[in-house]
Amino acid sequence: MFFVGLSMEIISLNDLGINTTVDETGNTFEENAILKANAYSKESGLPTLADDSGLEVGALGGKPGIYSARYAGENASDEDRTALLLTKLKHIPINLRVCRFRCALAVSLPDALVNVFTGECQGRVTIKPLGFNGFGYDPVFLIPELGKTMAQVSSEQKNVISHRGKACHNARASFLEGNHKEVFYY
Repeated sequence: MFFVGLSMEIISLNDLGINTTVDETGNTFEENAILKANAYSKESGLPTLADDSGLEVGALGGKPGIYSARYAGENASDEDRTALLLTKLKHIPINLRVCRFRCALAVSLPDALVNVFTGECQGRVTIKPLGFNGFGYDPVFLIPELGKTMAQVSSEQKNVISHRGKACHNARASFLEGNHKEVFYY
């Protein structure tokens, strides 16, 4: 949906029969996105988009950060991660629960990194989960100007305001400017 109308075909790793897992050993969202994009581009032989994203909470020193998906352990569910986050913040007032979702989207060729695009969305962590749309920390991520969590907004609205939506928008703008013409317009 983010890249509709561009002269490229988007296919998934599943479409290519690739089920390799890339270890996210980077120290930043950008480093992890680059690791994944480079690895999958080399394996597929195709230009590749890969992202890494997560939640950073100021009162927790930026945690869970790059460990957002593994915050409550390797096999924890979204509910487990959310419950742990809310437990760690239980004595922190809502006005001090400042957080942000961050996304880094890397674009890679089989032999070189092309570019990294980023996006972020500012918010606050709620007292309890609200809403049923989305996944991960969406039910506890309050968007103050809307008075709703990410899990309470429509998918269309989320695609405009979310960290991933903003990173994809930035990538799309670059593709439209022709900055990657040699890569994507074939």
